[in-house]
Amino acid sequence: MTIHHEGYRTIGIASLLFGLINILSFAFLSSHFSWLSIAIFIITFFLLLFIISFFRVPERTLTIQENAIVCPADGKIVVIEDIIETEYFKDKRTQISIFMSPTNVHINRNPMSGEVVYNQYHKGKYLVAWHPKSSTENERWSVVVSNAYGKILYKQIAGALARRICNYTKPGDKVQQSAEYGFIKFGSRVDVIIPTFMNVKVELNQQVKGGVTVLATWPYNIQ
Repeated sequence: MTIHHEGYRTIGIASLLFGLINILSFAFLSSHFSWLSIAIFIITFFLLLFIISFFRVPERTLTIQENAIVCPADGKIVVIEDIIETEYFKDKRTQISIFMSPTNVHINRNPMSGEVVYNQYHKGKYLVAWHPKSSTENERWSVVVSNAYGKILYKQIAGALARRICNYTKPGDKVQQSAEYGFIKFGSRVDVIIPTFMNVKVELNQQVKGGVTVLATWPYNIQ
């Protein structure tokens, strides 16, 4: 397991605060309130470990399947429903949403290979990620990728804690399925918008892994 580069600064600041808090604690409290100094050390140590673990990059075998849409993030399936998509397609589509808790791996991966034909950042609110309006009202970053099978749209959506969305793509980029395309800090959500005729392979409340779990497959093969 390695640490994601998005975490270097955050972990550095957290480590400095950990050291400063405990130096002050042991300097001013340990002589009379040793139990409090020990408690502060234990609490801040576990907080530091949590922050480090948040930016972990685990080793895993990634899924490469030409006719499939692969999950873009670790988490739990919280929405599978047909919607009227209003940002890009402006027609009926199927939405699959993955809620990412603060304990999940927060790397985002391309659901399929192809060309980025749309890339748009939207300022917005910070509603909790499972709120029904978070898809359209929260801060978010939308990407549309096209290949010979068709087009899909996927959104990185900020939540109540997530205040920074990182997206590494731009229009015209050629992206590879399951390769990293972004990162969201501290809990949020990713929506995948696909054609309604696709074969959905996941269920509500299912735990999924980014770059591994197949969300859906196209109902045809292209030779």
